[in-house]
Amino acid sequence: MLGIIGGTGLFHAEIPPLDKTTIATPYGPAEVWLGDIAIVMRHQFNTPPHRINHPALLSAMAIAGVDRIIAFGSVGSLKKEYPVGSTVLPDDFYSPAQIPTIHNNAIGHVAPSIDRELIAKIHDAVPETIVGGTYVQTRGPRFETVAEIKNLVNAGDIVGMTVAGEAAIANELGIPFAAVCMVDNYCNGLCGDEISYESILNSSKAKVDVTNRMIRTVIEILG
Repeated sequence: MLGIIGGTGLFHAEIPPLDKTTIATPYGPAEVWLGDIAIVMRHQFNTPPHRINHPALLSAMAIAGVDRIIAFGSVGSLKKEYPVGSTVLPDDFYSPAQIPTIHNNAIGHVAPSIDRELIAKIHDAVPETIVGGTYVQTRGPRFETVAEIKNLVNAGDIVGMTVAGEAAIANELGIPFAAVCMVDNYCNGLCGDEISYESILNSSKAKVDVTNRMIRTVIEILG
């Protein structure tokens, strides 16, 4: 079963008819929309980025029978090669902040990865996507300072608050994972525009058609 994780962009997208259920996990409950596919909203229960219960969300998807995961989310760009309005399929991730794990009571070492086969299938279906790049995860909920961005430019290409944690736990659960990242802004200090949550929401709303098309495509080729 295909599993989709969505953020702010998915709130404005058209999704297929699904039934919402709450699944109990060892890490707490999680709401999952189930049908032929499974969808999880990462900000369910009005949870801010730094408090998302990633172990519960990913474990609930595993319990539901998900065997491949695509995460959708908005990101900021660290490089001109990743312009606002583009869609990126990152192939690596980095986090200066702590990444969650399901191995809090046992030793578990898992090689981190983003699934190349999933990336290739999405890119074949949507050739305009940018393949490759490093996703840098910061803790949130605040945006990064100008000084922090100056340092992160050398570490990665796009910045967000969730995908590295989701990818790491998917790896621990043995579920192939890839991310579809919509570039909604340039990071703080990299352009003349003032960064704000409202401006990112407006950018996300303006790309509803693009988001809908990407979700439909992913469901068609992987669902």
